[in-house]
Order: sequence, then C-alpha cells, then structure tokens
Amino acid sequence: MAIVQEATDGATRKRFRRAKSELGPLERKNGRYGWIFISPWLIGFFLFYLLPMAASAFFSMLDFQLSVPDEATFIGADNWRRALFNDPNVWRSWVVTLRFAVINLPLGLAVAFGFALLLNSEYLRGKNLFRTLFYAPSVVPFIAATLIFSQVLNSQSGWVNRIIALFGVDAVGIDGIRWFDDPTLIPITFTFIGIWGVGNAILINLAGLQGVPSSLYESAAIDGAGWWRRMWNITIPMVSPVIFYNLVLGLVGLLQYFLQPFVLNGTTGYPEGATSFYMIYFYKQAFQFAQMGYGATLAWILFFVALAFTVVTFGTARYWVYYSGDSA
Repeated sequence: MAIVQEATDGATRKRFRRAKSELGPLERKNGRYGWIFISPWLIGFFLFYLLPMAASAFFSMLDFQLSVPDEATFIGADNWRRALFNDPNVWRSWVVTLRFAVINLPLGLAVAFGFALLLNSEYLRGKNLFRTLFYAPSVVPFIAATLIFSQVLNSQSGWVNRIIALFGVDAVGIDGIRWFDDPTLIPITFTFIGIWGVGNAILINLAGLQGVPSSLYESAAIDGAGWWRRMWNITIPMVSPVIFYNLVLGLVGLLQYFLQPFVLNGTTGYPEGATSFYMIYFYKQAFQFAQMGYGATLAWILFFVALAFTVVTFGTARYWVYYSGDSA
C-alpha cells in the first residue's frame, strides 16, 4: 500500500508540474497580476504583524527596560519562569479575568440574542426606530460610555440608585449600593456597561434570524410545534453559526478586557484587586514599570491562552454548530 500511495503522490506532483508548465502567457500574466494585487496585504502582514510578533518573542528572552534600552541583556527563559511559576500576580489577574468572562460572556450572548428576537418579531411596530435605538450606544466611544456610567451608577447621585430607593431599598448614600467600590459588584457593574453597548451583536444576530427560511416555521406550525419547540429545533440551530461567531469574538475580547477598568481605576486594581485584569497587569509591567521584556512575555502568554480557548471552541463547534451545507 505504501508503494502504491507513493506512486500516486508522485503522479499527482508530475501532473501539477505539467499543468503549471502548460500555462499560457495569459495565465502567467494573470498570475503576476494576482501577486501584485495582494502584495499590499502581504507587505502589511509582514511589516505590521509578523515582524512585531517575532520582535516581541525575542524581547521575551531579554531583560529589556524601556528607560535604558541600550542595557538590554539576554536572560533566556527567565521571564517565562517568572510569569508561570514565580509571579502570583499573574495567576490572580487570570482569576479576575476569567471570573468576569464567566459572568459577562453568557449574559452578553443571551441579551444580544434576546433583543434580536424581539426586533425580529412580526408583532413589533416601529422596528427601524428600535433597531436604531439599540444600535446607537455601540457607536459611543468606550471611554465616554464608561465616564457616563460612573455618574449613572454613582452611589450618592446616580439615578439608578435613586430608582432602586423608590422601592424601599436603602440604595443612596454612604450605606447604599456602591457599584464601583464593592468587589462583589464590580463584575456586575462592568457587565452592565458592556450590555449597554451590545448593539453590534444584536444586529449580527438579527441578520442571522432574518436568514432563517420561513418555510421551516410554516412546516413546524402545520405539525403543531409550539413557540419553544420552533425556537429550540429551528431558530437556534439555524443561527448557531452566528452565535458561534459572537462567542469567539466575545471570548477573545474578554481575555483582552482593559479599557473600562483602566479608565475608572488606572492600574490600582481598586477595590481590593477586583479590577486587576490580566491586561491591566500587562500594562503595568510593560509601560508603567517599563519592563518591556517581561511585558512581551505576558503578551505571548495571553496569545497562547486565547489561542487555546479558540481551538477548544472550534473543536466543540462540530457538535452544536449547524451549517446548511452539512450532511445530516
């Protein structure tokens, strides 16, 4: 069998070389034009992605401080040993990041999908207006949105606490609900801010819902299927690629969560380390302490963790993501 396989592979290679040599002048000319057209992307990928990644991998093996770049020294795997085995703050920051992801990711996916269902309902009037209103917050810069919510959720004057106080809850004042000062409430607070800007995910889900053939619903209705049965057996399987897309983007984005905690608390981790996300710790080491070699190591660890989560997610997709071209 090995001899037959080798002969087959050899014949295939010969046919490929023969076909390549038999290309006419027009085909060769078009091939050159193809390389010319994709050359801007290739140059950009090489200069702005591949080279910086190679440089950061090299920096991770250096004792490299931005304040004295000329004194960089090669230390091998010391930065990696420090990050993986000797720096407890790395693991604490991962615990904070993953705990927040466990809360934020399912809620964000569920809220985006739920609002998309609402906006896709045949009984909803003024759909265009509501779609605009739901999407509008996503175009507000994250920094501005974070500063707005720092006042909306203010324990002394925020209108959220004042509304809660109308129901007899002591929510206003020193003893009130302190959204940004209570370490147990911080993940909920940031999740609330994130959900406010979930309009882009809503539109993506809405596009997926509108692509579901109406004939499937009509057939299910004839068979007597109720709303939940149609949802579970038709809607969710048909939009599962869209859910999968939002899941991957949300997961990678949460592993890089940085802007909101940085705007509110800088790199202090207030309160009680509850906002010491991994990207906050990376920023502190790389730019605040100017430890660029160690910062490059932390960046590569983030890359490998995100890659691992993405690979696992893609590996499980075959069990729950349905594509219309798949065989039953």
